[in-house]
Amino acid sequence: MFNSINQLVERAVKEDISISEVMIQQEMENTGQSYLDVYNLMKINLETMENAVKEGIEGVNSTTGLTGMDAVKMAKYIESGRGLSGELNLLAIQNAISTNEVNAAMGKICATPTAGSAGVVPGVLFAMVQKDPSITEEQKVRFLFTSGAFGFVVANNASISGAAGGCQAEVGSASAMAAAALVELAGGTPEMSAHGFSIAMKNMLGLVCDPVAGLVEVPCVKRNAAGASNALTAADMALAGIESRIPADEVIEAMYKVGLTMPSALRETGRGGLAATPTGERLKEELFGVK
Repeated sequence: MFNSINQLVERAVKEDISISEVMIQQEMENTGQSYLDVYNLMKINLETMENAVKEGIEGVNSTTGLTGMDAVKMAKYIESGRGLSGELNLLAIQNAISTNEVNAAMGKICATPTAGSAGVVPGVLFAMVQKDPSITEEQKVRFLFTSGAFGFVVANNASISGAAGGCQAEVGSASAMAAAALVELAGGTPEMSAHGFSIAMKNMLGLVCDPVAGLVEVPCVKRNAAGASNALTAADMALAGIESRIPADEVIEAMYKVGLTMPSALRETGRGGLAATPTGERLKEELFGVK
C-alpha cells in the first residue's frame, strides 16, 4: 500500500515497473480480484469516457441552456485549420468540453476524480489517441490506472472536493492526474510523472469553485478545457527534463492548506466569484426565481 507520491514512485523504481502496474497490483491486493477482473472494471470506465466524448461532439444541450454545443464549435474550428495552439491541444480542449457538456446535460460520464472535473483526463487521453491511433487498449487502460494512482494519493491526503477545497481540488487534481499519466504514456519515468503532476497542480493552486446558480456548468465546462491544456503543458515540461522544485507530496499539502483558508463563498456555494457577478445573479434569478 502506498500513501504518498514518494512511496508510489519509490515502489515503481525499486521494482522496475510502471506507476500503472503499481496501481493495478494494489487494486488486486485490496480487492482480492484477478488482474483480468481489475483490468476489465477499468475498461468499463474507459468505454464510458469514450462514449461521452463522442456524444458531446455530436452536440448536446443542458436543460438550463447555460451550456451546450461548444464541443461542436471546437470540432469545426479544428477542421478549419485555423487553430493557434496546435492540434493536440485543441483536441484535448474539444474532448474536455464535450465530456462536461454531456455531464451538464445529465448524460453518463466517469467522474475523474469528480463529475465537475470529468473532462480533463479523457480530454487529453483521447486527444492522444486521435493523434496516434496506434495507442493500444491496454495503454489507454493503463493511462487511467496511472491517473488513479495519483488521484488516490490526493483524495487520501488532501481533497478532491470543490466544496472542501475549491476548484483547485477538482480540476486542479484532474489536471495533475492527467499530466502524470501523459508522461507515462509518452515513455517518461515514474519520477518524470511525479514532476508533471507537481507542475500541473502548482499551476492550479488557488483556483476557486464559483458555479453560477450553483450548477456544474458555468464556468466548470471551460475550466476543464483549461485543465486539459495545463496537463499537456506540464507533461511536456516534465518530459523535457524540467523538474518541480517542490516535491509532489508537498504540493498536495499546500493545495490542501490553501483550500482550508479559502472563504466559503469560493467553495461551491455559488455565493462568490463569477456566481456573484451581476450576470451570474441574473442567470440564477431567471432559472430559479431567486435573487
